[in-house]
Amino acid sequence: MSMLDFMTNAVTRRLATMFPGFFDGAKHNHYADFGYPTAVTFDLLYSAYCRNSLAKAAVNKTVQKTWETNPLLQEFARDGSKTGKAETRREALIRQKFDDLRLWQRLAEADRRALVGRYAGVILRIADSKRFDEPVDSVAGGLDALVELIPAWEGQLTVNQWDTDPNSLTFGQPLMYSFAESAVPGAAQPRNLVVHPDRVVIWSEDGTLNGRSPLEACYNDLMDAEKVRGGGAEGFWKNAKSAPILEVDKEAKLLEMAKLMGVKPEELMDKMNDQVEGWQQGFDKLLMIQGMTAKSLAVTLPAAPEQFFSLPVQGIAANFSMPMKILVGSQSGERASTEDAGEWARTNMSRRTNTAIPNTMTLVRRLERFGIIPERDWHLDWQDLTAATAEQKMARVVQMATANKTQADASSERIFTVTDMRGAVDMEPLSDADAKIEKPVATDPGQADPTNTDPAKPNDPTAKPPAMAA
Repeated sequence: MSMLDFMTNAVTRRLATMFPGFFDGAKHNHYADFGYPTAVTFDLLYSAYCRNSLAKAAVNKTVQKTWETNPLLQEFARDGSKTGKAETRREALIRQKFDDLRLWQRLAEADRRALVGRYAGVILRIADSKRFDEPVDSVAGGLDALVELIPAWEGQLTVNQWDTDPNSLTFGQPLMYSFAESAVPGAAQPRNLVVHPDRVVIWSEDGTLNGRSPLEACYNDLMDAEKVRGGGAEGFWKNAKSAPILEVDKEAKLLEMAKLMGVKPEELMDKMNDQVEGWQQGFDKLLMIQGMTAKSLAVTLPAAPEQFFSLPVQGIAANFSMPMKILVGSQSGERASTEDAGEWARTNMSRRTNTAIPNTMTLVRRLERFGIIPERDWHLDWQDLTAATAEQKMARVVQMATANKTQADASSERIFTVTDMRGAVDMEPLSDADAKIEKPVATDPGQADPTNTDPAKPNDPTAKPPAMAA
């Protein structure tokens, strides 16, 4: 190696220490350049959810749409068909118990917490006369054995012990959990428990602890949005009320100034700070200085900060597969908002199918194993988010009637029946008697109408009224 190469490497190492990411022979370190954290921990994600309005809106609106309605737990009949619209006695008892426990609200809360962290947990309190750290056998009491469901954040529920035996059927899975309710701020009940996996249902994308928070992928966008919003607010504040820059004249006599102020020369700076602070406390106060010039340092703000704020907001919306108008709550045009609402409904129907329903059925199978509910072919009956609204259904009926008229004029045939039209608005078919429309019988103007009993109203419009007696 030549002396020039040696000196070049030495200089590069010194510069790499002073400016990491620029002179280390690699590409720029964007995390260091832009102030992003290298690792996004749960504490950062939880803080973003609590303090960043965009993060909270993205998470809450996703959960609110997914759980817009509560499902019903129903069982298939023996022939494989659904039990029908009529609720069975067993289904009614389960529905009432779930309502008493606010079970669907607890699961929706677990879904919300899983969007903030990598996973969330649902801890089951069961009346089996055992501790939380003991496994659950078949319990007596049926539905009454289920006492409470406790949603847990990732920061509250951690693995206490892993199964490290490669010959075990549960190899690589948790053998015990630790639940520390006070691990996140604002916990009302500081419970600390060691919990057996039988009493824990993990809620995540794949039902394991290896999920990823959607806030993690857009965390940089959340920081950028905060920088633009906070920088703009701080800039306006600094322009409105900023500390002046005191320029000391070269002929200023600081010793005499300190003497006039009644302080020592080394205390002059503190005295000037107090004077400036008092001046800042009101816009109508005067700043008395001698031998100094007070100047204001203005902060130049961009004329249109919306474009800088819009870019990270678009990234957040794209990360959640959420239309931007739904994220920020603005709507421009009926057609645009309708299309966005349809796309958003399809996105959350996919979340239901791939996340909410599998995790819920994991809980249902756990309750079956404990004997809390009987073993049946259970399924969730959930209202379709993509179903047409009442206005859309009526518009569809009008279109069907228009198509019928057009076809009848062309070929004396119709495309849709009355039953088809009523089915389009979720109405039952009419009976034959109700479907029949009574039409008035047409009569000859020259013939008497047998139903007419009023001689003052003859059937013949040209007939003269009877002559009056003299």
